[in-house]
Amino acid sequence: MVGLLLALAGCDAGAPPGLAITNARIVDGDGTPAVSGTVRVVDGRIAEVGMGAPVSGDTVIDAGGLVLAPGFIDTHSHADRDLLERLDATAAVSQGITTLVVGQDGGSHHPLADFRARFEASPATVNVASYAGHNTFRGLVMGEDFRRAATPDEIAGMARLLEADLAAGALGLSTGLEYDPGIYSATEEVVALARVAADAGGRYLSHLRSEDRWFWDAVEEIIRIGEETGIPVQVTHAKLALQSLWGEVPRFLGRLEEARAAGVDITLDVYPYPYWQSTLTVMFPERDFTDLEESRFVVSQMAVPEGILIPTYAPEPAYAGRTLASIAEERGEEPAVTLLELIQAAEAMRGASDFEPGTRVETVIATSMAEDDIAALFAWKHANLSTDGALFGAHPRGFGSFPRALRQFVRERGILSLEEAVRRMTSLAADHMGFRDRGRIAPGMVADLVLFDPETVSDRATPEAPHELSVGIHRVLVGGETVFADGVVADARPGVFLAR
Repeated sequence: MVGLLLALAGCDAGAPPGLAITNARIVDGDGTPAVSGTVRVVDGRIAEVGMGAPVSGDTVIDAGGLVLAPGFIDTHSHADRDLLERLDATAAVSQGITTLVVGQDGGSHHPLADFRARFEASPATVNVASYAGHNTFRGLVMGEDFRRAATPDEIAGMARLLEADLAAGALGLSTGLEYDPGIYSATEEVVALARVAADAGGRYLSHLRSEDRWFWDAVEEIIRIGEETGIPVQVTHAKLALQSLWGEVPRFLGRLEEARAAGVDITLDVYPYPYWQSTLTVMFPERDFTDLEESRFVVSQMAVPEGILIPTYAPEPAYAGRTLASIAEERGEEPAVTLLELIQAAEAMRGASDFEPGTRVETVIATSMAEDDIAALFAWKHANLSTDGALFGAHPRGFGSFPRALRQFVRERGILSLEEAVRRMTSLAADHMGFRDRGRIAPGMVADLVLFDPETVSDRATPEAPHELSVGIHRVLVGGETVFADGVVADARPGVFLAR
């Protein structure tokens, strides 16, 4: 256990007192080899890094030889669903995350200024930043008449909403082009909005229009957006979610490298699980929930029935927590038939006159990716880690992504060195989001820090028990204040809103 003591004397009587973390194995976030030493923090920022001793009046934390790294930055989080009600953010801080980037997949709080004001009035343990969501704007402007291309006036209306959220500090524009209503947008619409974000110095982050059937077309679309607007673009939660795509990561990364060589600042983030979470409808891009042949394609090429877990299902709560295979067997049906009928019932509930918008009707966790592909994506030098997780969701990624990556990719598989893996979780993530004073252990940087044991750090959350805390994370500090130590969330709420 990491020791905490008060230093009554020190070597530099002229220095202001603060916090000294001694006997640490410092992994600074830049990928350089770890060094042993002390990190001093004064007024929430790193004051010294090296072999110096604590000064008189310092609070001293003896790291006991554990790794001290910058706090992890989650560039794709769904914590905005309930962060204002879960200010402890246990799912995040327990795995070493100190900054959450929300407003993902085209969905965001609007007006963002209101969300920002509420957060600043009642902050959390963690920092938060947000993108502005295309789907949110499209829904506000087009209402239920969204199954078509937007008119120039409608695009202008979306642009005005985007400008307001950019003025409130949004990092840029996010899209979720596999989801309603964004799936019906033309590329030109997205380019027009991305140009607005680019003009404000923002970024573009996208859930691609297809992660399976039309994957290569979707890759070309995001490259085109970067080419035409000059905006930095990021493929978020990158995946090749179709069996015929497995093993094609070299081709994918090769295309991204070509785009980078041509001047497009394109990057990606990835989470370390072979299964994703969404709604049942996302597996049917044509939104035809009567097409049996398409359903058979889904359960043979995207995810087998045993690999389609349904954590929640409001039309028939008894189905919650079961696989499509077990439900189909109970009903005596072909799984492809059952899948269509489950979707039709969920759609009927959503279309009911008494349906409350925002109610979660159904969720699915589907196994669609290959483990070797995930490792290869994370190994790309322009890839950072993310969770795509919620603070109390059904997918274990919300509680386990960063410790899982350290366990799998560093300790067990040796895909990356510890220092390089930490870089993907810290400084590289900060660079991809435009954060300039976080993600590194260096004088002047904000003291968002995590102290962990690289020999034991590991995830414990599973689809059956998605809220199990990880192990090996000993202490987490945000702005120099301890927010998590020895398995317990502290009372401190030092998180800040990070504006562009």
